[in-house]
Amino acid sequence: MHSDLVASRSTDPRDSRFVRESRNGTPHLDAVSLAIIEQLQEDGRRPYAAIGKAVGLSEAAVRQRVQKLLDQGVMQIVAVTDPLTVGFRRQAMVGIHTEGDVESVADALTAMSECEYVVMTAGSFDLMVEIVCEDDDHLLEVINRRIRAIPGVRSTESFVYLKLKKQTYMWGTR
Repeated sequence: MHSDLVASRSTDPRDSRFVRESRNGTPHLDAVSLAIIEQLQEDGRRPYAAIGKAVGLSEAAVRQRVQKLLDQGVMQIVAVTDPLTVGFRRQAMVGIHTEGDVESVADALTAMSECEYVVMTAGSFDLMVEIVCEDDDHLLEVINRRIRAIPGVRSTESFVYLKLKKQTYMWGTR
C-alpha cells in the first residue's frame, strides 16, 4: 500500500490537493486518496473508521473524501455478482469493426443494458464489448438484431465464454 507516501502528504481533508484535476482534465489523486481506494477495493463495506485508522484520517475525513471520489466519477462502490448465480448463463466478448464514426457506435452500445463493458481499441477491432445475457437465444438476439443493426457496424466476431475463471477488481492504484 502507499503507507510511506501517506505519511508525507497533508492529511487535512480540506486540503484542495487531495483530488484535483490534472492538465488533461482527469482527477489527480494524492497518496491518501489512493490508499482509501485500495482499502475499498479490498472490502467495499469496510467501515470509514477502519479506513481512517489505516490511512491516518478521521472517520469524517474519510467519508468526505469517499464522497468526493464518488461525485467525481473516480470510483464506484458496487456489488459484483457471479452472473451464473443471478440468471445470466451466457457471456461473450464481441469484437466490432465499424465504418464512419466509432464514437456514435460506442454510444449506441453503451445504451444497451446487456453491454457491460464497451471500449474503443487500437488493433484488430474498433470496439470490444462484453455482453451478459440470459441464454444463447438472448445472445443471438442482441448480436444479430440489435448490435448488427446499429448504423456504422460493419462486422462482428463473438468470443463466447465457456467458463469464467477469474473476475476481480483488485488491481490497486499503482
